[in-house]
Amino acid sequence: MPHFDLVIVGSGSGNSIPGPEFDHWNIAIVEDGLFGGTCLNVGCIPTKMFVHPAELADASRHGAHLNIASHLDKVDWPGMRDRIFGRIDAIEAGGRLYREGPGSPNVTVFAGRGVFTGHKALHVDLHDGTTAEVTADRFVLAAGSRAVVPEIPGLTDGSVPFHTSDTIMRIDDLPASILILGGGYIAAEFAHVFSSFGSKVTQLVRGDRLLKSHDADISAAFTAEAAARYDLVLNVVPDHIVRSPGGVAATFSTPDGPRTVEAELVLVATGRTPNGERLCVAATGVELHRDGRVVVDEYQRTGVDGIYALGDISAEHQLKHVANQEARIVRYNLAHPDAPKKSDHRFVPAAVFTDPQIAEVGLTERQAQDRGLDYAVKRQDYGDIAAGWAREDKGHFLKVLSDRRTGLLIGAHVIGPEAATVIQPLIHAMSFGQLPHDVARGQYWIHPALSELVENALLGLPEPV
Repeated sequence: MPHFDLVIVGSGSGNSIPGPEFDHWNIAIVEDGLFGGTCLNVGCIPTKMFVHPAELADASRHGAHLNIASHLDKVDWPGMRDRIFGRIDAIEAGGRLYREGPGSPNVTVFAGRGVFTGHKALHVDLHDGTTAEVTADRFVLAAGSRAVVPEIPGLTDGSVPFHTSDTIMRIDDLPASILILGGGYIAAEFAHVFSSFGSKVTQLVRGDRLLKSHDADISAAFTAEAAARYDLVLNVVPDHIVRSPGGVAATFSTPDGPRTVEAELVLVATGRTPNGERLCVAATGVELHRDGRVVVDEYQRTGVDGIYALGDISAEHQLKHVANQEARIVRYNLAHPDAPKKSDHRFVPAAVFTDPQIAEVGLTERQAQDRGLDYAVKRQDYGDIAAGWAREDKGHFLKVLSDRRTGLLIGAHVIGPEAATVIQPLIHAMSFGQLPHDVARGQYWIHPALSELVENALLGLPEPV
């Protein structure tokens, strides 16, 4: 039974932990899937490599009101897929080779699924058919999350083939039609991609709006735009899904009565769940939240001495930039256990790469109300700045919230062109405690650029009382 100084379960952000400061440690990495984790292989990176071509393909939809007539001739899906994964797969293979080869002489890679069997004891079913029993002084749990499959007859009994975000990007051909289940950011991004490429999209959502965790004004605006773009069905109660001559047929109830929709294939995009329970972490004494997340403190420590967790397996925010930041904290704290640093989750931003693009940071207006805060709101429309005029933009906006007492920003929400970039100065201001009017007046803002949206919004907030 090999014993290590450190075992890292998961090769996503956890793979960034082994460094020169640990060259004297004997380290193991346990990975059941593709090296590099969700973001590299089935998440952030490949999806955005599809999103950008989708934006180009969808450009003709935005040209008519700008006196441009154009059309999309063809989407070479196999060529696009092979280009994207030709790059992704090479990075995955290179990362694995580096850890398995002479570049990491103190690292042992166990390719297989690990489960805890006792205190700091991990059993690994290796992909070559053998097993390994691994123990260590320290563990880092960085095994991420997996796609959720809802309890719908046809999906759960295995009678109907379906895709998740893990598989949909590697299909052989662009489908003529696709049924998407879910109303979150994964569903929204894939609906944008396939709709832009010409597929007939039907999206089924249990709730009454899309992106329900976002600010209500943003969610409402996006829901309206999505409904105008493709077949969006809200307040759905699924009944069953079956095979059909053309692919699949889904039957469900709506407020207007029962309905059946057929499509070539189904994408299940109803969220992701942490892998803590799958690792049987309770066997080593690690606790789970009711939603399945590993319980950690502000130093990323679990309740078991020497066991840390980071990323989707423990984080409230399933975001790569959160996992990367937490990995930096864990790396530091492993090297400096007597003087650890805390993770800072005060202002965690997120973006949805749809059309329109969406970004957020801090509190929604409802959250501010629920906390009983005395807050101010300023909505700044894209159509009121010169860069918005150039686009003849209608309906897109930035919404900022500030605490009336301190004047500090407490939230920002954007729906519109380049939202994920537009919001960055507001993340900066919140993180460094800068007052809105100081940010607006203390620097130049390029004219006429989208950043003037931020300048004008900040000037619309009141000074602290």
